[in-house]
Amino acid sequence: MGKPYENPFVGYVQPMPRALHRAGFAQRFAEVGGVTLSYAQGPPAGPPLVLVPAQMALWLTYAPVMPALAERFEVFAVDVRGHGSSSWTPGDYSWDSVGGDLARFLETVVGRPAIVSGNSSGGVLALWLAVEVPAFVRAIVLEDAPVFSVEMPRFRDRDRFVYEGLASFVRKLGDRENRRLADYFRGQVLPVSERRVKRLPDWVVNLLDRAVTSYERRHPGQPSGVDAWWLPRLMDELMRSLSMFDPDFARAFVDGRFYGDFSHERALRAVRCPVLVLHGDWHR
Repeated sequence: MGKPYENPFVGYVQPMPRALHRAGFAQRFAEVGGVTLSYAQGPPAGPPLVLVPAQMALWLTYAPVMPALAERFEVFAVDVRGHGSSSWTPGDYSWDSVGGDLARFLETVVGRPAIVSGNSSGGVLALWLAVEVPAFVRAIVLEDAPVFSVEMPRFRDRDRFVYEGLASFVRKLGDRENRRLADYFRGQVLPVSERRVKRLPDWVVNLLDRAVTSYERRHPGQPSGVDAWWLPRLMDELMRSLSMFDPDFARAFVDGRFYGDFSHERALRAVRCPVLVLHGDWHR
């Protein structure tokens, strides 16, 4: 894995979308057991709601729904360790370490029982919290959470698309000093339906690479992005997320370090709070 390294963007203040600013949100930072967590907090409009993004994603991915949620809840959206403006801890990523950060966040920052809603791996972390710190979890929402499917060896042997996607990320972007973020898409296959897949042509990846390189040249020392009218805004957000994501977080899923002895079956049997399971419609 090489010598230890730190997040060059820890403590970086994300540009706040105008709608979030109008809704009263502010970005803050908390020290939890030696780890810095970046989070956005809304006004105290009701019971606390903690939002945990998916792997590779920032708290900003929840921005489209945060103003509406802030009308009924006090919303906290968190960058977990290894992501965004939070600490990177190469060599120390697991359900227990990342979940432990969130447990201390609930105890010291939120300070009272909260609803915890997590997307993808963030949903598994919500499940972990419901079991490990039940006094601080009122209910959990599992948003397309890969419960069971992200346990070893099932994840490696049966969910080949997601597992290979993470392995591909590690191969292409694992060397932080010598990488081009657009290569994340080079050769990547996306399922469109049960029988059809889509592959981004190399000429499109090359155009994206030029756009990212141009952005990085014009914004030295800042997270990557794109500023091109012909690309969707979502692409700018994705490049920013990739540049602020520790590749060892993904590597820990690929090489097995992340899982520990956390059993999803035992966790579901142990949960005593309300659980809402969501499976969203999707298209590419």
